[in-house]
Amino acid sequence: MKPRLYAALCLVSLLVPLEAETFRTTLKGSIEVSPLRPEGKSLTMTYIDAVVVTLSPESAFLRGIELELKVPQIYLKYRSSVGLSLYNGLKELPKPGVVDFQLDRLAFEILPAKLQAVYQIPLRQGHGLKTSPYVTVPTGILQPAAFPLVIRLMPLIKGLSEEVETMEFGLTVRPIVADEGALRLRVRPPESMKDKPFTVLIDDVVVPDFSRERILKTGEHYLSIISEDFRTENRTFVIEKARTLDMTVDLRDTTPVLQFEAPENTRVYLDDVLLATTRQAVMVEPGQHTVRFQVGDYSVTKQLTIEKGKTYTIALTVDVLIKED
Repeated sequence: MKPRLYAALCLVSLLVPLEAETFRTTLKGSIEVSPLRPEGKSLTMTYIDAVVVTLSPESAFLRGIELELKVPQIYLKYRSSVGLSLYNGLKELPKPGVVDFQLDRLAFEILPAKLQAVYQIPLRQGHGLKTSPYVTVPTGILQPAAFPLVIRLMPLIKGLSEEVETMEFGLTVRPIVADEGALRLRVRPPESMKDKPFTVLIDDVVVPDFSRERILKTGEHYLSIISEDFRTENRTFVIEKARTLDMTVDLRDTTPVLQFEAPENTRVYLDDVLLATTRQAVMVEPGQHTVRFQVGDYSVTKQLTIEKGKTYTIALTVDVLIKED
């Protein structure tokens, strides 16, 4: 009678280790799963080998990991003779070679009698992964804190033939990446106004703790920073899949700013005071102001009503009027 599986990949019980186990195996190497490497990594294993699987720092963008096991055709003659186990509890990463492990077994399965088996292991709630005729998705959730994992092949019966001993299994581990990225926001008020309050909104939703990295759906988003003491800052930004966007916003006080544009050799007077240069912006108090441009004997004067928190560009333009009779 064939042994029963602990679950469809017996990962239903991922949250609770099945049992502690001590064993010796040959460690072929390690695979780091990263959303930045969607193609994953492959290793060749025999029936007495194991692989360590780790997560990269970008694991927050993962919905799960995919294990693809390619089985040699000759194994079909020896079905039910090799099993696959999944362990955690690894304290440090060992070097490749013969290793003695004492780990907690999370899952076990007899290798199926088919040439390819694909398992998608969820790493978060709401992962959206579903079992199909080609993919097995366990109902349990494997928390990222459970990593590193050890994936081990092992014989289930004694006295296996030399054919089984020389069989090679192909294991590929891939990330299942969520359609998400992250925003890392830094807001810098002027040194003299560090204690002044402001509110950060992303997509019109208030973000209480904006200094924490925020996971967002990929695509275009809208940032707004509002305050009675600073100018309103608006930004449109794009979140890329599995990428973190660093954004710095420098807050400005609400003192109005005047910028001037005029031809060379133009004298510009602000409230009857000649400006030394028109290349630099001028900060003024809100209220009524007078600007006068003078080019030779020609001058033009404008009265301005300046409001708090705004920037004004004041330009003198020279036009040519042509009349045809």
